[in-house]
This record gives sequence, C-alpha cells and structure tokens, in this order.
Amino acid sequence: MLDYLVRHWWVLILRGAIAIVFGLLAVVWPAITLVVLAILFGFYALVDGAMAGVAAFRAGDGSRGPLVVEAVLGVLFGIVALLWPGFTVLALALVIGAWAVVTGVFEVAAAVRLRKELAHEWLYVVSGVLSIAFGIVIWFIPGVGLAAVALLIGVYAILFGAVLIALGLRVRAEGRNRGIIA
Repeated sequence: MLDYLVRHWWVLILRGAIAIVFGLLAVVWPAITLVVLAILFGFYALVDGAMAGVAAFRAGDGSRGPLVVEAVLGVLFGIVALLWPGFTVLALALVIGAWAVVTGVFEVAAAVRLRKELAHEWLYVVSGVLSIAFGIVIWFIPGVGLAAVALLIGVYAILFGAVLIALGLRVRAEGRNRGIIA
C-alpha cells in the first residue's frame, strides 16, 4: 500500500484540496440553502469516493479492502444526496454524520495496515478520528440551524483536507527518502 501511496501521493493532496475548497464554501456561505448544500456535499462525496476507488483498485496488495468500502459508500452517499436534495436539515445532518463515521472507521483501518509499512504513521489515524468525531457531533446536534451545520461541515472539511495534504506531503517525502520517486 505504501508503494502505491508514494507513487500517487498527489491523489491525497488533491483530495485534501477539494475538501478545503468545499469547507471554505460552506464557511463563507453559511446561509446556503439546503438544496445547494446537499448538492455540494453530493458532488464532494462522489469525487472523494471515486478517488478512494482509484486508490483501491491501483493498490496492488491485499490491503485495499478498507479503501474499496470507503469508495463504494462515498459514492452511494453522494448519489443519495444528489437524488433527494430536499431532505430536511436533520436528514442531511444524519446522512453526513453517518458518512463521516463510516469514512473515519475505514480510514483508521487503512492507517492500521499502513503502519505495518510506515512507522509512526499518525496522520491517517488523525483524519479518521476527525471524521468519526465530526459524525458523532452531528448525530448529537442534528436540529441546529443550517448555518451552524454548514459551519461545522466547513470546519471539518478544512481540517480533514489539511490533514490529507500533510499526509500526501509526508508520503512523497518518504518516497524520496526510499528512492521510489525523484
């Protein structure tokens, strides 16, 4: 798995950049309508799931299972958000919370496998824990106004994106240290 990540370190950085852009949009426009927010989330989840799918299918070893599940669920959650954008804030918050928890669990699982190849790898664990914590917070306060949900989503996406970018840079540096990439 590490060899794949080293060769495709830019995918982590791209996923992080997309998450940050999504987060900034949610923070800058907190009064955004539910339909627009659902559509933005739907596209984000689809793209993130597709990228996780690319990573899973290009990983040559048996450690791609968590990435496959993350990809499938990301795409499914994205499709649900795009097909039914009229959900209430409560329904949208629950979908996003579930997506974050599921994604976080599989990111932690992938990190555990990655630790076998890369000592002291904690950034992927942090991204998974952030996802799980965000999902749980959303479950416990689903009735808050759309602006608060948008702000929470935005802050989460910005933090998650920053962690993925840091991980991508760390993996790239590791690849250079090992002589895998120039």
